[in-house]
Amino acid sequence: MNKEKRQAIFERLQAANPNPTTELNYRTPFELLLAVILSAQATDKGVNKATARLFPVANTPEAIFVLGEVGLKAYIKTIGLFNSKAKNIIQTCRMLIDIHDSEVPNERLALEALPGVGRKTANVVLNTAFGQPTMAVDTHIFRVGNRTRLAPGKTPLEVEKKLLRWTPKAFLQDAHHWLILHGRYTCVARKPRCGSCVIEDLCEFKEKTS
Repeated sequence: MNKEKRQAIFERLQAANPNPTTELNYRTPFELLLAVILSAQATDKGVNKATARLFPVANTPEAIFVLGEVGLKAYIKTIGLFNSKAKNIIQTCRMLIDIHDSEVPNERLALEALPGVGRKTANVVLNTAFGQPTMAVDTHIFRVGNRTRLAPGKTPLEVEKKLLRWTPKAFLQDAHHWLILHGRYTCVARKPRCGSCVIEDLCEFKEKTS
């Protein structure tokens, strides 16, 4: 795929959705951090249902820490892996209180040092909460990058690095959201909806559906 085609792809994605954002509900960087931790192997819809009950009760590191693991589990038990997620979140709250004055850090290394926060989670927080041009490669972006040939790679990190290098700078801030939404609703895993795709003629997928 050449530079001109990549430019055209992002121009069309932007035209179709000028102001993309996460589908997770949040109001503060801390709420976003918790929501992203909870979203691992879970749907955004499921996370939003849980946080709609949790955040009115506790939405700061101190308040969540006071709940403790048992108290937190009562709010997130409908989410997959809730036991390990509760443990990580309580430990993360302790670190935020002790090390970061209860503020979510805006640096990758500090974020990735928090329990339950890997590279993808850190990228989402850096991009969405702090406006940094990062690329959080989840299963959707990994699929879109490879299927369209926009940024083919064998690992999420390889796809991430190629997208950061090849995405035109004017689109880099929002590219992560466009690609996730495209993979979630159009370029779906089993049968991509090529007939309703705004970039169908630019995509290099050889097995397009009608």
